[in-house]
Amino acid sequence: MRKIFILGSTGSIGTAALDVIKNFPDKFKVKGLSAGSNYLLLAEQCRRFNPEIICINCPKGLKYLQEEFPQKKIFFGPKGLEKALKACSYDLAVNALVGSAGVMPTVAILRQGADVALANKETLVTAGHVIMNLAARKNASIIPVDSEHSAIFHILRGINRKEIHRLILTASGGPFYNKPEIGEPAISDVLSHPTWKMGKKITVDSATMMNKGFELIEAHFLFQIPYDKIDVVIHPQSIIHSMVESIDGEIYAQLGNTDMRHPVQNALTFPRLKPTILPRLNLTSIRELTFAEPDEKKFPLLKTARNCGLAGGSVLTALNAANEAAVSAFLAGKIRFRAIAEIVDQTVQKHNNRTKPGLEEIIEIDSQIKKQILSNLD
Repeated sequence: MRKIFILGSTGSIGTAALDVIKNFPDKFKVKGLSAGSNYLLLAEQCRRFNPEIICINCPKGLKYLQEEFPQKKIFFGPKGLEKALKACSYDLAVNALVGSAGVMPTVAILRQGADVALANKETLVTAGHVIMNLAARKNASIIPVDSEHSAIFHILRGINRKEIHRLILTASGGPFYNKPEIGEPAISDVLSHPTWKMGKKITVDSATMMNKGFELIEAHFLFQIPYDKIDVVIHPQSIIHSMVESIDGEIYAQLGNTDMRHPVQNALTFPRLKPTILPRLNLTSIRELTFAEPDEKKFPLLKTARNCGLAGGSVLTALNAANEAAVSAFLAGKIRFRAIAEIVDQTVQKHNNRTKPGLEEIIEIDSQIKKQILSNLD
């Protein structure tokens, strides 16, 4: 029985993971759960899955959980989560946290020698070289949960790395792909994704296409493929999740429904595949599969992300920190939509890049940039 710790259990990926786990009661044991502020849902999950460890990032929730579960080990806040990850034994941790908050927990998991099912792409954008080196030293696996990287991960199980010509990441194009001009949309328009149901931050990133820029960087670190061999294509139907082109000109594609429970299940059961009760893709219902080049003038953050990836170093930390701060400000109604790209571009242009920053330096850069941007907006 595989022992699982889920970080961000009340979010979309966390709930998907638990939905999968309940279908395999003899295969998985939930050892730990963590959440931000949704302590009532966390409490429900604890009653259903009976974890040994709980962590919450909400004072009110901490008091409630201590009263509800007096016999359990309960931790509080980011530092508490790192302690929680050291306080019990598990085989695999699902990192479904949002933003650079996922970096230090990933480090803690890998230091324990456990594998990581990674849904938090900002971890690799912010500290990719540190994370991948640590995983190699600990002989731990990083199993991607993002549908695009999950697709490539499984396709590459049948292809020699030397035979790869390029990786092709597909993008839905978000809510503004078919609009000739984006203008200054309302928050509700930005959060209306045409094919996926996701959290607010990643939905905004999809609208700016920064999400795909992050995925390009993530693919580089995960698969050790140079940036000039990673392409992005618009695929509005979101049926093909990614593709791999081999040196002989063949293209291998992974198709599936827009249901994150599929890549989550694949990560939980890796290296094996298990039967699913989830809805299967009906090929005869697909009327068309279309593809287009992304418009980098319309979505400038895609090019910004690629340029930062090519530069490498601490500018990747700056890229993510600036985006997190800008998206937070947009969702709070402090800035307009187009200002997100402006803030990110200005930040990376001004950043004094450092080639291989250490972990402490990365955390400091991340904190400083966010504080500076948000203070300028107050």
